[in-house]
Amino acid sequence: MPARSKADIIRSMFAAYKSKDRATVETLLTDDFTFTSPYDDAIDKAAYFERCWPNSERIRTHVIEKIFEQGSEAFVLYTCVTNDGDEFRNTEFFRFAGDQVRQIQVYFGASYREGAFVKAQ
Repeated sequence: MPARSKADIIRSMFAAYKSKDRATVETLLTDDFTFTSPYDDAIDKAAYFERCWPNSERIRTHVIEKIFEQGSEAFVLYTCVTNDGDEFRNTEFFRFAGDQVRQIQVYFGASYREGAFVKAQ
């Protein structure tokens, strides 16, 4: 079976996140997975599920706008809509080990409420 594209793996991860399918997300991450954001500095897989996974309950949908992949790395730009109607755009940088995600670095973008820009405080 040929290797899956990085874009397909990313789409699978976003779909599993939306459907609250933690088991699928766990299989998509390597054992040595790390996650970095403005709030987290290279936290491990266990800390990711403890700190970040509960946010899946807030998410109504993700709209993937662009995925750029090169070799074992990819960027994804997406808009997220919460159950409360808030929207934000993020970019995430993925590093892969084969068909699994080894590292994600997230970069936060602008926030919106009911279509209007919300200035960061």
